[in-house]
Amino acid sequence: KFEMGRPTSMTKIGQQRIHTVRTRGGGKKYRALRLDHGNYSWGSEAISRKTRIISVEYNASNNELVRTQTLVKNCIVRIDATPFRQWYEAHYALPLGRKKGAKLTEAEEKTLNKKRSKKTQKKYEERRKVSKIDQHLEEQFTSGKVLACVSSRPGQCGRCDGYILEGKELDFYHRKLKTKKGK
Repeated sequence: KFEMGRPTSMTKIGQQRIHTVRTRGGGKKYRALRLDHGNYSWGSEAISRKTRIISVEYNASNNELVRTQTLVKNCIVRIDATPFRQWYEAHYALPLGRKKGAKLTEAEEKTLNKKRSKKTQKKYEERRKVSKIDQHLEEQFTSGKVLACVSSRPGQCGRCDGYILEGKELDFYHRKLKTKKGK
């Protein structure tokens, strides 16, 4: 009895549906059958935001899981960049993911260039000195969607959390996705 296996949850993207499963010893597991949101962290900026999962882009173990849009641990997903862009613009008072020379709306212009005290202005100037962002990541912010890796196990804990890809890891998966599209 204790060696009994259960069928996989095959978590899909859709409106949240989670079943609880009683386990040995009276514990619980949370089978996510469908999920559409997750908590993703941006490592270099040390923040995390709840954001919408758009699609599954790559899975090293099985291409079938990409075709069926199945969420598993370590799959590469495309998530909505809006919460991270809003945080960046509020924290650094710099536009992020805007096309060069594009006009900002009046509301956006007001939030980025509002009147601040000298102390606050100095604080923002200090922050701007360290506000460098990776080129590939900035291109993704322009499109409004960023690549992220799922680090939780949706079929076990009922969540689909992860982190935004940056640096060499992002370059690696960028190459993988390009070769996949080329075929």
